[in-house]
Amino acid sequence: MVLPDPTGDVAPLGVWPGTPYPLGATYDGAGTNFSVFSEVAERVEVCLIDDEGVETRIPLEEVDTYVWHAYVPTVAPGQHYGFRVHGPFDPDRGLRCDASKLLLDPYGKAFAGEFDGHSSLHTYGQDTLGHTMTGVVINPFFDWADDRSPTRPYHETVIYEAHVKGMTMTHPAVPEQLRGTYAGIAHPAIIEHLKSLGITAIELMPVHQFIHDQMLLDQGLRNYWGYNSVGYLAPHHDYAADRRPGAAVTEFKAMVRELHAEGIEVILDVVYNHTGEGNHLGPTIGLRGIDNAAYYRLMEDEPEHYMDYTGTGNSLNVRHPHTLQLIMDSLRYWILEMHVDGFRFDLAATLARELHDVDRLSTFFDLVQQDPVVSQVKLIAEPWDVGEGGYQVGNFPGLWTEWNGKYRDTVRDYWRGEPSTLGEFASRLTGSSDLYEATGRRPSASINFVTAHDGFTLRDLVSYNDKHNEANGEGNRDGESHNRSWNCGVEGPTDDPEVLALRERQSRNMIATLVLSQGTPMLLHGDEMGRTQQGNNNAYCQDSPLSWMDWSLAQKNSDLLEFTRAAIALRAEHPVFRRRRFFDGRPATGHAHPGDIAWLTPAGEEMTAADWDSGFGRSLTVFLNGAAIKEPGPRGERVTDDSFLLCFNAHDAAIGFVLPGVEFGERWSVALDCATPTGESEADFPAAATVEVLPRCLLVLRRTA
Repeated sequence: MVLPDPTGDVAPLGVWPGTPYPLGATYDGAGTNFSVFSEVAERVEVCLIDDEGVETRIPLEEVDTYVWHAYVPTVAPGQHYGFRVHGPFDPDRGLRCDASKLLLDPYGKAFAGEFDGHSSLHTYGQDTLGHTMTGVVINPFFDWADDRSPTRPYHETVIYEAHVKGMTMTHPAVPEQLRGTYAGIAHPAIIEHLKSLGITAIELMPVHQFIHDQMLLDQGLRNYWGYNSVGYLAPHHDYAADRRPGAAVTEFKAMVRELHAEGIEVILDVVYNHTGEGNHLGPTIGLRGIDNAAYYRLMEDEPEHYMDYTGTGNSLNVRHPHTLQLIMDSLRYWILEMHVDGFRFDLAATLARELHDVDRLSTFFDLVQQDPVVSQVKLIAEPWDVGEGGYQVGNFPGLWTEWNGKYRDTVRDYWRGEPSTLGEFASRLTGSSDLYEATGRRPSASINFVTAHDGFTLRDLVSYNDKHNEANGEGNRDGESHNRSWNCGVEGPTDDPEVLALRERQSRNMIATLVLSQGTPMLLHGDEMGRTQQGNNNAYCQDSPLSWMDWSLAQKNSDLLEFTRAAIALRAEHPVFRRRRFFDGRPATGHAHPGDIAWLTPAGEEMTAADWDSGFGRSLTVFLNGAAIKEPGPRGERVTDDSFLLCFNAHDAAIGFVLPGVEFGERWSVALDCATPTGESEADFPAAATVEVLPRCLLVLRRTA
């Protein structure tokens, strides 16, 4: 049939009933099926926008179980569109339909344009056409060639947290037109850097389509991090070098294909806990106008307001089946169509809130567990949110790994010399069995990190006692105030050679500790070359050189870069640093070698309960027995014989460490020395020798006889 457009002219479009699934806009080579869910709607229109901004509205007259749909022949890739939903507007009851709003498709796979902050986005009855983004119909076809996921088990994985724009904006070898883009990440210079480090997986900060907070734009700032999603199936269009509408999809796929070809997995940081529509005063741009009460958690006594477990104004309603479907469909789309290898879930505790409490067995986790696609990729939880009882480290189901915030805090405290951390430090160093073993998980369930995007960089961690966030325009009130950092004697930049030497050694200590701990290490982009944000620990709004990687540091701090490469290579070469099982800690009675691990005092004696309980104990030796490590190989398991001593000295004075007797090993050579700029040393020692370890320093020895 043909339908009149809003002006009364006849629109030359035939419309067929179409199908309710898949949701969104789906091009099949001849036309496009449009489908959207709304239980509260009384009428829904898909609106086609031409190059001049003229709108043609097509009613979606077919409705199956609250899914409105139609198939429009001749609508091809590149077509701009949105939805208008007619229905009740009664905020006091949580109902916010407003047909004057051109709404984003929750399943949109590409978007174009920007939100301009116009009052119509916030005002009932004012049309938002021309002031909002539009969806773009995409061409789903892509030549993946022989692309295969280079999936590795967690214990062989080294993760690199990176920002698409920040990673590439200043690299001299990346052409200017590719900087800040997916194509820039895929550039050989960036890939070579990752490979030279020994990175096996890049974890990209949010690339779902997001928007910028008007408050930030008014201050000349931007939402740099991207934790403000409005499109869960669309790559953020600003990160595409190709500016044509919809081209971001193809460019993203090409990036994944190139990274896979070089053996690097792609993990996405995803934000399914809230959207960019904000609180009750925020703009109506998508879910709010489609079915507010279905998609968002509303306050029971005041449904005009939103439950906010995220600190951003709203929380998605994961109790509703269509919200759960949106999340699961999004995850499957990125795996099956975009070929990504895993996800890091921002504020994942919010996804577990069935009512108010965090429920480890919530519906979302049940769905993930039984899904044959989603359950097979890497699933990483940020196991907390800002709500009551939101800190849930160690409490996620067995399929999941977790950002181990306790690891971060303990390693920072240990190296800055805090008392009473020795026992906790030992637990974190060996994979945090207290957190993960009870749920049948292995050491690799612990995603170990010392720094991440949220907080100080590594260089700032050893250079500042306090945050310095004045540039954010919030009077330095934003960001974490308890950073467990230490400036090594001077706040911020200094020319003092002793302070600088200590900062460099502390940086090496934490990189080596991170990489050689049991679990899955995650390195923050730029830490390998001393990136600084000048003390800003909440650079979410700093889309500027303050947050971008300064690639000149690769030369200036080349020693630290070489040290990081050496530490990661040591981990890769020796399976004792990436065990698949927890240590049992028991002596191997009846055998020539000690047990799989031994804890020794600097005097070379086994640690006693009194040693562990000493509030001022800051030094210990850890023996890692590689004599019985079974490493899988192409012809079955092989037994390695690599054993190591890790001599940790967090004291402010040098300590003579007595090496253990011949039953542990007859000779030891230096494998990694945090006292030297690149970690190299030719030193060699016999059993029972005394080895001086500098103040605040880690020395790693390998058994050679």
